[in-house]
Amino acid sequence: MTFLRTPASTYRLQLNANFNFSQAASVVSYLNDLGITDLYTSPLFKARRGSLHGYSVTNPLELNPELGPKAAFDSLCKKVRSLGMGFLLDVVPNHMALSRDNPWWQEVLENGPSSPYAVFFDLEWDPPYRTLKNRILLPVLGRPYGQCLEDQELSVALTENGFVVRYYDHAFPLDPKTYLSLLTYRLDELKPVLGEDNPDFIRLAGIISLIHNLPPRNAPSAKKKRERIHWSTIIKKSLWLLRESSPLLKDFISENLRQFNGRRGDPASFDLLDNLLRVQPYRLACWLVSLEMINYRRFFSINDLIGIRVEDPRVFDATHHLLFKLVEDDKITGLRLDHVDGLYDPEGYLHRLQNRLQAIKNSEPGKLFYLVTEKILEDQENLPDVWPIAGTTGYDFLNILNNVFLVESGLGEVERIYRAVCGLEAVWEDVVYDKKKLIMATLFGGEVRNLEEHLLMLASKDRQAMDCSRQDLLQALIEVTACLPVYRTYISSQEVSSVDCGYLEKALTEAGQKRPTLKEPALSFLRRVLMQEYAPGLPENQKKNWLRFVSQWQQFTGPVMAKGLEDTAAYVYNPLISLNEVGCLRRAVGIREFHAWCEARQRRWPVTLNATSTHDTKRSEDVRARLNVLTEMPEFWHQCLLRWRQWNKPRKAELNGQEVPDANEEVFLYQTMLGAWPLQTQAIPDFKERLKQYLIKAIREAKVHSRWVNPNPEYEQLVIEFAEAILSEGAANQFLPDFLACQQRLAFYGALNSLSQVLLKTTSPGIPDFYQGTELWDFSLVDPDNRRPVDFKLRHKLLSTIKLRESEKDKILPDKLLTAWRDGRLKLLLIYQALQARKTHRELFLRGEYLPLSVAGPCQEHVIAFARRLDQQWVLTLAGRFFSRLTEPETWPLGEKLWGDTHLILPQEAPDSWRDEITGASRPCRLTDAGRLLPLAAVFSQLPVALLRGVAQ
Repeated sequence: MTFLRTPASTYRLQLNANFNFSQAASVVSYLNDLGITDLYTSPLFKARRGSLHGYSVTNPLELNPELGPKAAFDSLCKKVRSLGMGFLLDVVPNHMALSRDNPWWQEVLENGPSSPYAVFFDLEWDPPYRTLKNRILLPVLGRPYGQCLEDQELSVALTENGFVVRYYDHAFPLDPKTYLSLLTYRLDELKPVLGEDNPDFIRLAGIISLIHNLPPRNAPSAKKKRERIHWSTIIKKSLWLLRESSPLLKDFISENLRQFNGRRGDPASFDLLDNLLRVQPYRLACWLVSLEMINYRRFFSINDLIGIRVEDPRVFDATHHLLFKLVEDDKITGLRLDHVDGLYDPEGYLHRLQNRLQAIKNSEPGKLFYLVTEKILEDQENLPDVWPIAGTTGYDFLNILNNVFLVESGLGEVERIYRAVCGLEAVWEDVVYDKKKLIMATLFGGEVRNLEEHLLMLASKDRQAMDCSRQDLLQALIEVTACLPVYRTYISSQEVSSVDCGYLEKALTEAGQKRPTLKEPALSFLRRVLMQEYAPGLPENQKKNWLRFVSQWQQFTGPVMAKGLEDTAAYVYNPLISLNEVGCLRRAVGIREFHAWCEARQRRWPVTLNATSTHDTKRSEDVRARLNVLTEMPEFWHQCLLRWRQWNKPRKAELNGQEVPDANEEVFLYQTMLGAWPLQTQAIPDFKERLKQYLIKAIREAKVHSRWVNPNPEYEQLVIEFAEAILSEGAANQFLPDFLACQQRLAFYGALNSLSQVLLKTTSPGIPDFYQGTELWDFSLVDPDNRRPVDFKLRHKLLSTIKLRESEKDKILPDKLLTAWRDGRLKLLLIYQALQARKTHRELFLRGEYLPLSVAGPCQEHVIAFARRLDQQWVLTLAGRFFSRLTEPETWPLGEKLWGDTHLILPQEAPDSWRDEITGASRPCRLTDAGRLLPLAAVFSQLPVALLRGVAQ
């Protein structure tokens, strides 16, 4: 595949009210100087007020005004284009925010199924719950409905856009047909005051007559639905004008509203408002109700984000209108597609989108618009080849790269130590299985119930399954969902691919093994439905129902995996938390496997993104790089744990007969501190505060002692107090100085890992993606911690210094940066030089072969080496690993004393001479009977990484 524009590198900026279009424009020149070719931003369309991420879109037809005026956006785009850069935009096709700022949603709330926008949202108008037929359950209340009502948290008011019911910042429109109860209440008292011939009374009577004749919200015909929308608009405008022009009628309406809104302490006085709310197209409910019932598709378990139906061409066209205009105007050159696994038919959507974009750009056949999808791939899972995209957002690369820095035997030891210290026996797979079931039981009860009803309906029409009980079908559904090894399958027709069959067979088999009490008829029927194995003669409409069930189930399995694995198991299973990442590859990766993986990537997805940190990662790349060092020194880690737990035991509190924190949380805390502890002393006070906030989030995500849906503030406070106690300075605290000494040791080796990691990312097949701020050392934790402001002025200043010394041919620059490695300039230098090489030799890195290279000698297992070759152009990447087994802390792994006779073996056709693109040094080959060799003592004489370009003879 070829693309209209392919980035050579991307840099992700998080835009919000605190970092807007103008501020983004101010850093574009810096990014260009750094070597970035494409700006990459968070979503830009109008979102919920105050959103720091942009994913809660309220109107995809407008730019987010909190980011600045359109002129500021245009200036940003102009700046990007003037430097020859591209613009990769994150877009959200899966969902929108349930917000008063969402005009389509407000229309649906007012008119129910009659709204022309009712088809936009993934709503079930005929759910299993009778009381919700043609109504929407809105679980937005912080307390039970009756309490909110009688405490006057709910109130009805008249606005320019009609009557609304208010709940704090929410404003829910009332069905205009139900205005009657508000306008006819006490009407007999108003009539003698004004008189029948009073013009204002006549106008009011006319409005009431219009309401009487307004078609109901479940009007069956399209004509009646249009009439309803038309006359509703007239009614609302007329009512507001009447109120504004007639003081008497204004007082009349105000008094009615006062009486409808009730009197605190008088429950009966709220009957009027209660009765009014009961006849609306929606039912206001406590947010906890969604744990048991829901009749719209949510984004994961977030009640105020609703799925949209982009599979409907009308919805697709409407939601992409502004996006297509931005592409047509050459302001956007690539797209990142958020959560495609939530879509009804991801493949169909991607083809429709690609076709439309190609038509807009009038591209020649075979030239695709650059698209990447947020797709989480599990171990050994491949991206579907039929998707017309460039690849993923890079989590697959993140995991494979991270795990090449793990010592396999050491990882096994770390796991053993963890189980012994914590007294746990569970393995990762069992934890994920248990947590997925927990999530279905506690967060997705409504979704499970909907699927259960659908499956029961299908079974009732199948002679082999009609006797299956509801409970048997439900258990089969839960078990198979919990055992599915991937986020979702991609069945969109009656033909099921061999890949999807394999995943389904694995899930079905494991479900039977883990739950032997499952009834065979129920499991067999579910198998037939998922595999689309119809009985002979099954009517076409029933086949469509089977496929519809599978499609909805596929939309459900992704959220279950995300919440069960990423947001629960990854906070519970803590042998080595650098592995608890999006995608969660749980094993060490050898050099041979890394090479094979990269070769396949170059063949299949050569321009996909390579990420190491993103806005969604659980920990930054530098935190993981540090923690991976523990697998190099498992006994050292074991002794640290034993000492620290003994010293800190007196600082633990007891709650309900158990220690706080528990052993698992204590291990998690120590690793978090080791990984994220700042290099600069002045940053430590801020880190301690960040750590407290992070611990509360981690405890709630784990869902063991506290949960978001049921917080345990007493337990959380005791954990915070433990953290404060162990970090307190003083002679009585043996832990802190010991911890700091161990942490400093890890920090040095972690920095070495980080340098190797960033060079491998930048030169491997794929497009290197840099998350904001990570060009210096970054020790961020999960959001919102990783969305803190970035000091771009500092970064620009440091880069300018590097460029100035480069222009002066300052060859001792690496030596100076080694001494001051804690300030991050060394990482910045490496990124800068590697990106300059990518810019200069763009085609080589985009299309060049990936050639694994062998290393021989005493340190061969410590080096990852490969070449990129295009025609006569050559580039070599060499990166070290397992540094703690090579050198002492604060001693750089350089020169002959350390590397000895370890050498790189080059192909016969490789150049004889090489130039280090980072240091500028020449590196000639040594020609021997064994072939062309590069001594690593020379290659690694100035830095522990090298990027060598072949020099023409």
